[in-house]
Amino acid sequence: MKKLTITEAAKIKGVSASTLRRWEAEGKLIPERTANGHRRYDLAHLLGLKPNGALTIAYARVSSHDQKDDLDRQKQVLELFCASHGWQFQIIDDVGSGVNYSKRGLQHLIRAIVDNQVERLVLTHKDRLLRFGSELIFNLCEHFGTEVVIVNQTENASCDEDLAKDILEIITVVSARLDGSRNPKNKRIVEELKAIGDKL
Repeated sequence: MKKLTITEAAKIKGVSASTLRRWEAEGKLIPERTANGHRRYDLAHLLGLKPNGALTIAYARVSSHDQKDDLDRQKQVLELFCASHGWQFQIIDDVGSGVNYSKRGLQHLIRAIVDNQVERLVLTHKDRLLRFGSELIFNLCEHFGTEVVIVNQTENASCDEDLAKDILEIITVVSARLDGSRNPKNKRIVEELKAIGDKL
């Protein structure tokens, strides 16, 4: 792993070199020393050290605006859970499909994780983050030393309803792409997809 000078380390952490020296004096971040006595910082250790203002972020999501009551319930569960653990927390909520990676709240969350500002991420269920691909975000959390806490490990009826909506969205997108083709095979696939969607 690359060893960084104090100037490089300060730039990555977004602090001054004097702050790094103070952290060293406090025993918070101890660098290695070269034969000439120069400080060298381990990048992995540096990324895992959270700034004093690092937060717990609780993330809630529903697929559509008609699920506002469910969104409110998620937020209430998250608030109670975080408060009961004495965590300073912020709630980010999104309304949008679990297959949509460009939701504003999700983008804000990812930036905060990468900027090393998130101590822990709290979810009511794993799929509140993303329907497919949540492991990518969890890997980011692991890399940047962000703890992931999932309040409920079991699925509920609301999750099943969201899954059906996400599948319908996928079918709609695929249908739109295939529908433009005059190929009889594509038309048959579109009809089959629409029939599946009607059954959900």
